[in-house]
Amino acid sequence: MNFKKIDEKDIQALKAIVGEDKIYVGEDINEDFSHDELASVKRMPEVLVEAKTTEEVSQIMKYAYDNNIPVTPRGQGTGLVGGSVALHGGIMLNMSKMNKILEIDEENLTLTVEPGVLLMEINKYVETFDLFYPPDPGEKSATIAGNINTNAGGMRAVKYGVTREYVRGLEVVLPNGEVIEVGGKIVKNSSGYSLKDIIVGSEGTLGIVTKAILRLLPLPKKTISLLVPFNSLEEAIETVPKVIKSKSAPTAVEYMVRDTILSAEEFLGKPFPDKSSDAYLLLSFDGNSKEEIEKNYEKVAELCIESGALDVYISETQERHEAIWSARGAFLEAIKASTTEMDECDVVVPRNKIAEFVKYSNDLQKEFNVRIKSFGHAGDGNLHIYVLRDDLSQEAWDKKLSEVFDCMYKRARELNGQVSGEHGIGIAKMEYLRQSFSEPQLAIMRGIKAAFDPTGVLNPGKVIL
Repeated sequence: MNFKKIDEKDIQALKAIVGEDKIYVGEDINEDFSHDELASVKRMPEVLVEAKTTEEVSQIMKYAYDNNIPVTPRGQGTGLVGGSVALHGGIMLNMSKMNKILEIDEENLTLTVEPGVLLMEINKYVETFDLFYPPDPGEKSATIAGNINTNAGGMRAVKYGVTREYVRGLEVVLPNGEVIEVGGKIVKNSSGYSLKDIIVGSEGTLGIVTKAILRLLPLPKKTISLLVPFNSLEEAIETVPKVIKSKSAPTAVEYMVRDTILSAEEFLGKPFPDKSSDAYLLLSFDGNSKEEIEKNYEKVAELCIESGALDVYISETQERHEAIWSARGAFLEAIKASTTEMDECDVVVPRNKIAEFVKYSNDLQKEFNVRIKSFGHAGDGNLHIYVLRDDLSQEAWDKKLSEVFDCMYKRARELNGQVSGEHGIGIAKMEYLRQSFSEPQLAIMRGIKAAFDPTGVLNPGKVIL
């Protein structure tokens, strides 16, 4: 791709749109903007621009489109696949300053927000109205647009689904600067192709989200968690399909292993309620009464014991519930703190294949003499498997990581899985996406990209080439 390099004329044009104090060039750009959480992929933008309004985003995109300048939209940079890295330099458009909650509509159960609003702020705000935004990715400091762009899932997806199911409408700036609105507050819509659903999960390659209308639900009155120890991870994972089939509607079904729990304990400086077993299932149930929840969790507790569980710990108090889930939320940071570098395999497989894939990934540790840690959303088959660099040289790390990932993604394909459950493709997983999809599928994706962005200026080099 041959894009125009930024010159002084471009800088002045951008300053005329957003003002001098919203433009950063060269050494004035913080190094954090060279990468996301996948720190191995780094590239500095030529200019960083803070946008505050849809009109500014529109004018910036029109200028970039007319002058063949690449634009990389950016939120908090919490992604794990290099999706917000300015691979071709150009303009990085910082959307995190567009962070207003615009409207709550209690009659239609919707919340309208700007793209830079944080997930944690949404949850805190809607709860004051006795309402609930179900998507629950582990990184609560991510922006809502980041969640929308990756179709984020999270721990409650097993009961409530993923982000796409809670996006009612979007305001989107297209690569040529035109502004469109897709969807709205309506509940049903069979009016032509669903452009809204194409934008969700497109990783900022088709358009820039400048406003989102989110679907809300009434806030459940009570939540109870079960911590269920097993002798082995295989035994724990093999119980999951039975739990789902029981129709007890758990809100979340997570799996974890002892060494990951110990890492989280050390990282947080807080004790975990139990760490005597090698493997655990962590389940939560929500509802409007204790009786309603008990009916569901008692059936699951009995099923777990029948399947080999050593015990079932019920966390009814808020303090105990938070102790368990804060540890689960810290797993990623705890693993990261235990090594020099890591990369993630974010595959999703059919639920009845989870145990087989986890066992396979564990066996790869011995085959390649490398540490591999895992945890994940056992209820929906989305696994988070981390390969750790430790003291490997750069050359050895690159070779070993590639070999391990080749094995994992090949096995996922054999089990009828997919490359990513919720973190997206970005730059890091493009080759594995190409291996997983047929040429007709890839051609359709390329056609969609070309229809939205014929010159390829918006977030180039991501998802599909």
